[in-house]
Amino acid sequence: MADVKAEYLACPIRQVVSRFGDKWSMLVLYILNSSEDGVLRFNEIRRLMTDCSQKMLSQTLKSLEQSHLVHRKVYPEVPPRVEYSLTDTGKSLMPVLNALIAWSKEHFNEVVDKNIVMG
Repeated sequence: MADVKAEYLACPIRQVVSRFGDKWSMLVLYILNSSEDGVLRFNEIRRLMTDCSQKMLSQTLKSLEQSHLVHRKVYPEVPPRVEYSLTDTGKSLMPVLNALIAWSKEHFNEVVDKNIVMG
């Protein structure tokens, strides 16, 4: 059992991809990367992700910040202004994520059962 645990802890697929592999994280990374100047406030991100709750978006942004993929900048103003942007590490992920998006578009019909998506 100890060998499996050590393997798990050292596995890049489990340890790295799990940090951004959920649907909300990928969408946040994509949205930040696609923004005109690469900087967005919380409500701007939320407007673009209407199907994500405020709580879930907040948790996702915190997780991406802890994983050093997103930078959170707080301005000492009243009311406080907070902006989010990709870190250099987050930016370096984008070519891979964009390739995954392109692959997803190309293979959507083969992979996704439209009866499930359309409900």
